[in-house]
Amino acid sequence: MGRRVVRGLGVVLLVAGAGLLGWVGWQYFGTGITSNNAMDGLKQDLQQDWQPAAPKPSAKPSAGTPIVLLRIPKFGKDWEKPVVEGVGKDELTRGIGHYPQTQLPGEPGNFAVAGHRVTHGSPFRKLLELSKGDQVIVETATMIYTYELDGSPRDLTVKPADNWVLEPVPGKARQAPVSSIITLTTCQDLFHSPDRSVAFGHLVKADRKP
Repeated sequence: MGRRVVRGLGVVLLVAGAGLLGWVGWQYFGTGITSNNAMDGLKQDLQQDWQPAAPKPSAKPSAGTPIVLLRIPKFGKDWEKPVVEGVGKDELTRGIGHYPQTQLPGEPGNFAVAGHRVTHGSPFRKLLELSKGDQVIVETATMIYTYELDGSPRDLTVKPADNWVLEPVPGKARQAPVSSIITLTTCQDLFHSPDRSVAFGHLVKADRKP
């Protein structure tokens, strides 16, 4: 009787272990496949929307809508990701997310974005490898904005409640912005962590697309 109980318990543990491994595999590999496919589709949607056509009325984008393309030359010439409106769980499975309360590229103030380091395509997996002086390029329907980082995201870690990094002038809530900056945020650790790594950059060039 005792052997049967032990054997039964062993089977249960094996099944549970297999299930856990399957879940971990999906989180780290399966979500990457689905998210990368979604990001590729959003890039195509944006590029199609940007084709010359009759002017469209401006409107605040809804959550999950792609708004710009982001390029970081240090990650390779083919690295290009869509930025969608919103930073909720659903939005960040589709690409890099724009904090809705922050400004848009080129505007005076803070264009702040967030992205995963692991799972869901891991668009910011190598973010902590960036250094002061590295460029971040943002393409809109009509403009290409080039930002230059003021420091590395590995040098600044904040808690979830540290919303000062999202202010138009970070750390100076009452000061009106006169220049355009970019803020990049991601998980501080490769495993689940509430802490965020942050990098700021300033606009160095704004080119109108032909």
